Amino acid sequence: MLPLNATIVRIDEESPSVRTFFFDFQFETMKPGQFVMVWVRGVDEVPMGLSSKNSITVQKVGEATSKLFELKEGNSFGLRGPFGKGFSLPSEGEKTLVIAGGVGAAPLAPYAEAARSAGSEVHTVLGARSADDLLFEKFFAETGEISISTDDGSKGTKGFVTDVLNSLDLSVYDKIAVCGPEIMMASVFRLLEDRKVLERSEFSLHRYFKCGIGVCGACCIDKSGLRVCRDGPVFSGVQLLNSELGKYTRDASGRRVKI
Repeated sequence: MLPLNATIVRIDEESPSVRTFFFDFQFETMKPGQFVMVWVRGVDEVPMGLSSKNSITVQKVGEATSKLFELKEGNSFGLRGPFGKGFSLPSEGEKTLVIAGGVGAAPLAPYAEAARSAGSEVHTVLGARSADDLLFEKFFAETGEISISTDDGSKGTKGFVTDVLNSLDLSVYDKIAVCGPEIMMASVFRLLEDRKVLERSEFSLHRYFKCGIGVCGACCIDKSGLRVCRDGPVFSGVQLLNSELGKYTRDASGRRVKI
């Protein structure tokens, strides 16, 4: 779609380093897992997952996101999208497992809601560094069962999402959706592969995007050459077999950066 100017109508403080920015436009055709290119004027254009039809959830990690955190209600930023391939929705009666880590909970929140609306039984495993860093906990609890892990043990299971997954019978789930830090996703990937349910899974990757529409090739992943912005950002677990997942990403120049 054509670029648009999005005016901020509300800002929610989700955690000390994460905010949700609601804007005055609804992406009615948005599919859970799709992203938008956000133009932070005078700084950069960066990809952001949609946390609803009219919001992005942002973690303050660099120059562009720091500038976003300076904006107030009534300020604006540019938007292009939505782009990319989202998560596959379950059918009525199927069981869905949502595995969310950190700010990866953002694109999975609308997915959990859509899965429940489709008639699926939803179970979310939500992980974060601490209780204060848990995102959308109440929202996920409203979509179905929720299990929590925190690195410091301040809430739920002390440890990682994989510690929770080890206690579950993963064979009962028809669809498994994963998003979070890549080290976390790589650990989940190996666990799902070991439990022989990888073919039921989908992972949302984050890579450096320049164009966001599949033209420049900056976000191609090894060894398949699939473009994360156009062929993803959501990929099936099978597509990611023998890929760069959990090993390295690339910077703006295309050089490999070890994860």
